[in-house]
Amino acid sequence: MAYITFQPSDYFNTKLYTGTGSSNAQTGVGFQPDWVWLKNRSSSANHFLVDAVRGITKELRSNSTNGEATDDQLITAFGTDGFTLGTSGSGNTNGDNYVAWNWKAGTTSGIATNGTTTITPSAYSFNQTSGVSIVKYTGNGVNGAALAHGLGAEPEIIIARSTNLNGEPWQVYSKKLGNDKRLFLNLTNAETSATEWYSTTPDSVNIRLGNGTHINSNTNTFIAYCFAGKKGFSKFGFYEGNGNNSGPFQYTGFKPAWILIKAKGQSESWYILDTKRPGYNSNNYYLTANNNSAEGTSTSLAMDILSNGFRLNNTDTSMNSSGQGYIYMAFAEHPLVSSNGDPATAR
Repeated sequence: MAYITFQPSDYFNTKLYTGTGSSNAQTGVGFQPDWVWLKNRSSSANHFLVDAVRGITKELRSNSTNGEATDDQLITAFGTDGFTLGTSGSGNTNGDNYVAWNWKAGTTSGIATNGTTTITPSAYSFNQTSGVSIVKYTGNGVNGAALAHGLGAEPEIIIARSTNLNGEPWQVYSKKLGNDKRLFLNLTNAETSATEWYSTTPDSVNIRLGNGTHINSNTNTFIAYCFAGKKGFSKFGFYEGNGNNSGPFQYTGFKPAWILIKAKGQSESWYILDTKRPGYNSNNYYLTANNNSAEGTSTSLAMDILSNGFRLNNTDTSMNSSGQGYIYMAFAEHPLVSSNGDPATAR
């Protein structure tokens, strides 16, 4: 059984809210978030990513190649139990329904380096317990540069892009795909060959970078969200579809709270599901990280979210095409048994 000494909701939580058009404090997250990813569920609108490392007035969009923009009324404060929205229609249109996914990091000094480190982040927030790290850095244009990440363990997923350049796609590294492949968070594209990771697997201290514009061009600034799997809290896996309504079961060791799935070998969107939005285990409500569409509902994306993982109950090519490979990210709602001795329930 997966047993951890903290509650998953201490480090990840999903918050649903309704916009008011005026200052709108959201509490009940359970911690002070260091990264908030929010999306309007009611309407076509961008995904907005705000983190404490770049500052609360700076936003990026998972579905766009636009560089960082300033909006001082999107999120106006991170509080001890959530965040406060300003008057911006991007995150607080009166009467619209929203979802905000929240992660906690929190360590902002003492990042580890070693003799091979050539880029020390200019700002960062990491948590080795939860395996979450946010690092801001300036590229040096050196092929094989070594960027310190702070996780104290090998990153399994890296999501990165330039903050100051427009027209740059999001770069996604997955250990399951290998160090010579990449995906693009803002695109449906299948995996492609990549030199962004210097064909070198990250280690417990550094991420190795190529010298391309996307990831390490000289004097440009970048942000990287890095993740290492933690038993009972997070799993970054891979499965092969079978094209059957009784699809593959993925053991995570916990009841997932949030799942992101992407086909590696064909053009498909990045599908996000969670257990706070209604409809899961029957008519899954979903959003897609690569486009601005409102929340969708479809029985064709049926998935059972269980106490120890998830099962695909659909034949849709976005999640379960026969012989197709898929990567996923999953964060826990409950481990099988947590530190308070409570077992997870199926739903």
